[in-house]
Amino acid sequence: MSLICKHSLYAANRIALNAAPAAQRCKSTWFSEVQMGPPDAILGVTEAFKKDKNPKKINLGAGAYRDDNTKPFVLPSVREAEKRLVSRGLDKEYATIIGLPEFYNKAIELALGEQSQRLKAKHNATTQAISGTGALRVGAAFLSKFWKGNREIYLPTPSWGNHVPIFEHAGMPVKRYRYYNPKNCNLDFAGMVEDLKKIPETSVVLLHACAHNPTGVDPSQEQWRELSQVFKQRKLYPFFDMAYQGFATGNVDGDAQAVRIFEADGHDFCLAQSFAKNMGLYGERAGAYTVICADEQEAARCMSQIKILIRALYSNPPIHGARIAAEILNNSDLRSQWLKDVKLMADRIIDVRTNLKNNLEKLGSTRNWQHIVDQIGMFCFTGLTPEQVDSLMKDHSVYLTRDGRISMAGVTSKNVEYLAESMHKVTK
Repeated sequence: MSLICKHSLYAANRIALNAAPAAQRCKSTWFSEVQMGPPDAILGVTEAFKKDKNPKKINLGAGAYRDDNTKPFVLPSVREAEKRLVSRGLDKEYATIIGLPEFYNKAIELALGEQSQRLKAKHNATTQAISGTGALRVGAAFLSKFWKGNREIYLPTPSWGNHVPIFEHAGMPVKRYRYYNPKNCNLDFAGMVEDLKKIPETSVVLLHACAHNPTGVDPSQEQWRELSQVFKQRKLYPFFDMAYQGFATGNVDGDAQAVRIFEADGHDFCLAQSFAKNMGLYGERAGAYTVICADEQEAARCMSQIKILIRALYSNPPIHGARIAAEILNNSDLRSQWLKDVKLMADRIIDVRTNLKNNLEKLGSTRNWQHIVDQIGMFCFTGLTPEQVDSLMKDHSVYLTRDGRISMAGVTSKNVEYLAESMHKVTK
């Protein structure tokens, strides 16, 4: 009797298949060449943390804000906005392809400022996106199809882990430029500029607008101005990823300075925005993507093509998170409360940075930990080696990624002393 194959189209065989012993069924060969993918580094850290029985264990892997009790924090402004929305009994109809205008128009205004000349001239093609990741993916698809310059995109070393697959999946080869100086745990500005000056003209270069992930190291305002001039001289195209506006320093305008400097200098550019961190809308997936164009007509043409791309990618974006963000950004009382909420989160992160550095110094550590307070935002590149990280996890139940990056959101007034003691022991 011949083996019965699952892929047979004959009804008789399909009936027989259900009755045939497992040994008689032929093995599927459609996906036999698919290899097991590597586990996600962050999820691996979280899984190991969950299995640990040590009551002093600390999870410094996940990039989501936690309060001083390590609990998820829903912003008071978000709670109130959501309450108002629910009271209206709104329907659940589809948004347009580019989302809710009351959200995406305010999102780009938040980035560029109310006085932006490019916005007044309608040079922007702005669409709602599925948080920052979705904004980057739409931008990658747009550039992959329409960019006529060098087809490679240049990322800083290091960069957010998802940047590479996002652009590679869209067919854009990824290359690198120097950014972080691991020896001194600071910005390698000279190396960055040197590399940018060697990049082929008409290349796309990704820039973290603020609170660089994963290092927490940003250029100064003066350095951003110098970079703007380098981009002009080399005819480079900026793609800003702004995931932490307001969350970095507590000042939404200050955190947008890089984008605004480039805009004031006359650059055209792309911008991806996320409201996951600064509004705590992680699972709501609220974001925006913008192309700043030469004029209103070019913006209209770009928008028409962005709509076509989005229609094929996901048709239209989710509405609830965008409604919450829009409610906050369009009402002065909620906006005022939100700015206080943002500062509260940013200040807590700044405080625990100071506490961690001070505790390390009190323990007599001879290492220079100044970079802990010099870096900003959610993440800190500690300078710990992979071996020291392994010791932290194995001997002290302190969990982080092997590159030494810690999420400062996992550090609290209750565990900072134990963290400092653990770091001191593995770095003696």
